[in-house]
Amino acid sequence: MNELPAPWIDTHAHIFEPGLPTVAGARYVPKYAAPLNRYLDVLAANGVARGVLVQPSFLGSDNSYLLAALASAPAELRGVVVVSPDRVDADLSPDRVRDLDAAGVRGVRLNLIGQPLPDLFLPEWKAAGQSMARHGWHLEVQASGTQWSALAAALSNWPSKIVIDHLGLPHAQNPGAIHSVLQLFGQAHVWVKVSGPYRSSPQDAADMFARLVKAGSTDRLVFGSDWPFTRHEDQTYASILEWGRTLAGEELLDRMMTTNAQTLFGWVEPTSCRRAEPALQGPCD
Repeated sequence: MNELPAPWIDTHAHIFEPGLPTVAGARYVPKYAAPLNRYLDVLAANGVARGVLVQPSFLGSDNSYLLAALASAPAELRGVVVVSPDRVDADLSPDRVRDLDAAGVRGVRLNLIGQPLPDLFLPEWKAAGQSMARHGWHLEVQASGTQWSALAAALSNWPSKIVIDHLGLPHAQNPGAIHSVLQLFGQAHVWVKVSGPYRSSPQDAADMFARLVKAGSTDRLVFGSDWPFTRHEDQTYASILEWGRTLAGEELLDRMMTTNAQTLFGWVEPTSCRRAEPALQGPCD
């Protein structure tokens, strides 16, 4: 008997609501609510079974809202947290990583836009990387421009998987950054998230995607919706899914949202979570 296709996984979304504590000096704090139940409804309406919640930058290292969401829907969700640069040894100690892994966390996010770069060669970061690697976690990096060349050596030597966010935020006027991202992608532990074309430009995103595909490592590309598209709320889930389909084609989009995402997150597919058609699937049991 032939197996049914695997459930689709959206590898990048944010949830939040007004009243949550935010970090001082946040570049942007939404005034609207994007709660978990709405996200799960959007997934189901678009034929996506699972989602990955990424801690939004404006909530800082207080991951309690995200962790509560993971606890409420453990079959459908995984998480990527943010840690305090001043508390890496505590926030990513072996015991803490073990506990977070049991809660459904699979990575740590570094959003470095407008921020000083961390020294990932410091002992506390190296120890954290080893703890992350033992659990199959990844370090998700959002950076741009010259930050990529400055990070290249540390990311090349990072012990766990690396995920480059939003295609590396490519811009044609900064070919050096594009080159640095492509060089990193040439390494077996580096993945790229195909998401957020409006955060660079649709043309720059398409050009970068074509270069990544030409590099030949399409098994390390994953798709993320970036819902609810903060600061770009004119987007819709259906339109961003169609962007991915037009960009990659149906076969590659399906691989990015199934096999590739399962591999990155170590997300084994249970027999009870199969679908006959992408448009008909719902949340996993």
